[in-house]
Amino acid sequence: MKSDRPAILVVDDEFALRDSLSRWLVKDGFDAVPAASAESALAMAGHRAFDAAVVDVRMPGMDGLELQAALHAIDPAMEVVIVTAFGSVETAVKALKDGAFDYLTKPVDPAELSHLLQRAVEKRRMASENQNLKRLIDEMVSVDTIVGESPAISKVIELIRQVAPTDATVLVTGESGTGKELIARAIHANSTRRYAPMIPVNCGAIPESLLESELFGHEKGAFTNATQRRRGKIEMADGGTLFLDEIGSIPERMQVELLRVLEDKSFTRVGGQDTVRVDFRVICATNESLEAAVGAGKFRRDLFYRINVFSIEAPPLRLRPDDIPLLANHFVERFARQMDRKITGISAEAMRRLSEHHWPGNVRELCNAIERAMVVGKPPEIRPDDLPLSAPRAAVMTQSCDDSLEEIERRHIQGVLERTGWNIAQAAHVLRIDRVTVYNKIRKFGLSRDGAGKHPAGEGAAAT
Repeated sequence: MKSDRPAILVVDDEFALRDSLSRWLVKDGFDAVPAASAESALAMAGHRAFDAAVVDVRMPGMDGLELQAALHAIDPAMEVVIVTAFGSVETAVKALKDGAFDYLTKPVDPAELSHLLQRAVEKRRMASENQNLKRLIDEMVSVDTIVGESPAISKVIELIRQVAPTDATVLVTGESGTGKELIARAIHANSTRRYAPMIPVNCGAIPESLLESELFGHEKGAFTNATQRRRGKIEMADGGTLFLDEIGSIPERMQVELLRVLEDKSFTRVGGQDTVRVDFRVICATNESLEAAVGAGKFRRDLFYRINVFSIEAPPLRLRPDDIPLLANHFVERFARQMDRKITGISAEAMRRLSEHHWPGNVRELCNAIERAMVVGKPPEIRPDDLPLSAPRAAVMTQSCDDSLEEIERRHIQGVLERTGWNIAQAAHVLRIDRVTVYNKIRKFGLSRDGAGKHPAGEGAAAT
């Protein structure tokens, strides 16, 4: 069985020295293994792992410096302490240049050796933990974790691979629920900044009065209740990535300040005078048309050009129907683990219902539907009645034989509302009308979320 004690290889051709050092190290809590020659030490290192080795320089055949190189070839992380009887500075310097942890001169002080080995073992342990953490980070959001094989999502994956290794600013566009933040996290996780933080900021969820402090931080006494200095999101992203979600909702005054920060990579905290310099990458996301916002004077043209260096559009789920079964099964597997449910699949009829649904809420809506089905469903599989879906779209959207301009307008507005998940502001952007007009059209045509809008000749038309 593997010992919990640190394993130390003690290599010396003098029996008395290696025996006494080995006995001392065992008493001091180490698992010391003696070796009488370099050849014997290499044979042992080839069969088991050692945390560190204590190596005498002068030995017949292969000397200590050559053994050090051979041991590092077997295990680069093994720490080596060199022991020399001559106190030669040249030998010690060469050993350290070649990767030795440290050196001691004979006669060896056992207590000093134990202290040195404890430090060497701790260094190896920390290096191993750092390596494991980096591996876990690498596995968290790799490009391969994005589920889908359709041409639309394959194009997104290819764009992520192209832009991730660079420091280019990225603008991710797409409807709500299409996975824009997942794309941003994949870019960060596959970049050279992946071991630094990605700091997300939902610009649309923060009140305008608080957004400046949230982004730039503030000094103590900058305003009421500012009892201490606070770092802002931009400063927290130093060395990593700043993810600005719903970038289109930033007020115009803040757009000017944000542009300056993106250009200079420096800012001043609210209530402060000192310039803070930061190094970060920017990824922005929006479900609005920034071009339309620029045309309407709601978004600065220069800021738009600054953030639109490299753009990626997250495709809506309706344009990648072949990915619906893959995504659905992925969510079943995930929620089965999280909820400890024994549901392992989806019935054929339930999958047909999923594939026929229009998914105005995109992948987020699909995820929520599967989560709900996992809660109410019974093993071994999800059935149609477990799904919180309306009637199939084909039945809902059966077109009238009326091809009048008014009927075509009614159907078009109903379709836009469905595609935007009945987000009135987003529908207004798509239709290029204001929100009041959208509400008036909804009342005029009697439109509803289930798609069963009244014919313009009916009660809905008379309402206006």
